[in-house]
Amino acid sequence: MRGLMLALGLWLGSLTVAQAATPAWTGLDWLIGSWTATGDPSQGTGGFTFAKEAGGQVIVRRNFADEPAQGGKPPERHDDLMVIYLDGGAARATYWDSEGHQIHYAVSTPATGQVDFVSDDPAGPRYRLRYLKSDAGLTGSFEVAPPNAREGFQPYLHWTAARAK
Repeated sequence: MRGLMLALGLWLGSLTVAQAATPAWTGLDWLIGSWTATGDPSQGTGGFTFAKEAGGQVIVRRNFADEPAQGGKPPERHDDLMVIYLDGGAARATYWDSEGHQIHYAVSTPATGQVDFVSDDPAGPRYRLRYLKSDAGLTGSFEVAPPNAREGFQPYLHWTAARAK
């Protein structure tokens, strides 16, 4: 009987350890949901979602952009996926896209309504993806800094989005 009680106690204890607390995602919760690009549709259309997945242990962003034919180039579609997770208490993210890129980011929330994803590859260019909450929804930007000027971020893309209805 004592052996059965010990086994039951160990089993219940393992359940407690296995059921990790769901992260609070402080500073990121405002992004959760579906978003639609609100810019000039002649420049392209798109949208993205942020969703808590795996029991709230990660946030997954799925994004797409449809670019119209321009300058003799056919229309293009860009798809990407980013998984945001906690690593030792620090928020991190990994990004993959339909062009074969992979980027590892450190995630920070330097101000209310602002989320920054800054790549930390020590050798190559650096990337900064930023979301800012606005009255109309959000603004987003993607910037690139060359390897020889790691803080010299230059604009590459900029967009606005509203919550999808």
